[in-house]
Amino acid sequence: MNIKEHLADTFRFNDHANRLVLERMREIGDADECVRLFSHLILCMDKWLARVEGTDGYWKLDWWEPVYPLESLADEWQRCLTAWLRFIERMGESELRATVQWYNPDAGGAEGVANYEAEIVDIALQLNYHAIHHRAQIQSLIRAQGIEPAFVDYIGTRFRRI
Repeated sequence: MNIKEHLADTFRFNDHANRLVLERMREIGDADECVRLFSHLILCMDKWLARVEGTDGYWKLDWWEPVYPLESLADEWQRCLTAWLRFIERMGESELRATVQWYNPDAGGAEGVANYEAEIVDIALQLNYHAIHHRAQIQSLIRAQGIEPAFVDYIGTRFRRI
């Protein structure tokens, strides 16, 4: 499997797992923190794609705001997922290994002048690993409210009875 296929497959796995978790979120009484974390995943994907694509003012996008309503999360998730999958589809293998530079205002420097860099492939992997981290937090919050969390293990999408 080449890196392009691997990234697309990883985004699709996270899509599957996130949708299962989103279903469980609809079953709990107090979903506010779950909604905040799920919104954060979407916002991170948006901000990183804006960075990678060099969208003017990307550094002004927030990691935590806005918090989307629970009813909007599925649509917002689909929007940002589709944008990333289309981006990956447009890229060749070497383009995915290209280095992207960005400005991080938390680290100082002149506004808009790059002060960090990473390969696109690493940024895409970060987004997916980051989703696993916050999905686990959401699953814990769901369990704390007495609802059985969704089965979201990666191997669960791969194994088959023989």
